[in-house]
Amino acid sequence: MLLYFLGTGAGQPSLERNVSGIALQLPEWTPDVWLFDCGEGTQYQILRSPFSLRRITRIFITHLHGDHIFGLPGLLASRSFATEAPELTVYGPEGLAGYLGTALRISGTHLNYALLIQEIEPDEELEIDAWRIKVALLDHGDRCYGYRLEEPNKPGRLDARRLQKFGVSPGPIYGKIKQGETIVLENGQVLHGTDFVGPMRQGAHLVILGDTRYCKASVKLARGADILVHEATLSAEFAEKAYVAYHSTTIQAAQVAKEAKVQKLVLTHVSSRYRPESYPKLLAEARKVFPNTYLAEDHFTLGL
Repeated sequence: MLLYFLGTGAGQPSLERNVSGIALQLPEWTPDVWLFDCGEGTQYQILRSPFSLRRITRIFITHLHGDHIFGLPGLLASRSFATEAPELTVYGPEGLAGYLGTALRISGTHLNYALLIQEIEPDEELEIDAWRIKVALLDHGDRCYGYRLEEPNKPGRLDARRLQKFGVSPGPIYGKIKQGETIVLENGQVLHGTDFVGPMRQGAHLVILGDTRYCKASVKLARGADILVHEATLSAEFAEKAYVAYHSTTIQAAQVAKEAKVQKLVLTHVSSRYRPESYPKLLAEARKVFPNTYLAEDHFTLGL
C-alpha cells in the first residue's frame, strides 16, 4: 500500500502547500484508491500524482470545514469524464449529503456513475471488502472524525528456498502454493501449499485524524497503529492559540503518538505562516517527544 499526501496545508492554500487531501493506494491486487478529505484544488493535485479520478472508489471526509470539502463537488463532476467510472461512496458526518446534494443540483451537475453518500456516527465500525474502519469523534468544536483502517490479515510468507530444494522454480506455481493449493510435480511428488507458507500476518493498521486538539479519543483510536497521521497546525510556542482554535501543535501530536505507541507519526495540516526554512524546526520539536516522526509535504509518499 502507498500513502500519498495531496495537500498538507491548514485553512488556506499556500504556494508550498495545498489544503487537505490524502490518497491511499490499496494493495497491488486491487487498483482502488481511497481518498481522505478533499480540499479545494485536490483534483489538480491528483493530476500531478500517479492516480486517476476513475481509480478513486471511496472518499472519507473528516469534517465539513471548507478546507476539507470545497474540492469535492468539482472532483465528483470531473470524474464523470472518466470512461465507465465505477460506483463511488462518500462517507462523512451528518450534513454531508445535504452539502453535496445542493452543490450538484444547483450547478446542474450530472454524474454518469452511481454516487452513494453515507453519513456515519461516532464509534461506528464499517466493514468494507474485509477491511475494518473505526470512527472516533475528535475535539474540534464542530463534529470531526478520525478514521482507523485495519487491513485484512495477509497470508504467511512463502518459503521459496525450501521450494527450490524440491526443484520448484519461481513462477505462477508459487502463487498457487501460497494460496494453499496442492501441487503435483512432474515426478509425481505431491506438495501441499500449507507446508510451505508461514502463519497469517496481521495487516497494516493506519490512523488518519481530522483536525483536533490533543484528546484521549485520538490516543485510543491510534493505539498500536503502524502509522498515525496527525495534524500539527502550529509550533509548540503557539500552544494557547492552537487550543483556542481547536488545533494541535507539533509536540501535542507527538505526545499522542507516544502515548498510543504507534510505529510512525506523520505530521500534516501545517499553517501557511510557516515557510520551508521553518520545517526543520517543526520536525525537531516533534522528534524530541517521538523520534520516528515525518513532516509531510505535498506529494510526500509513505509505503505501508
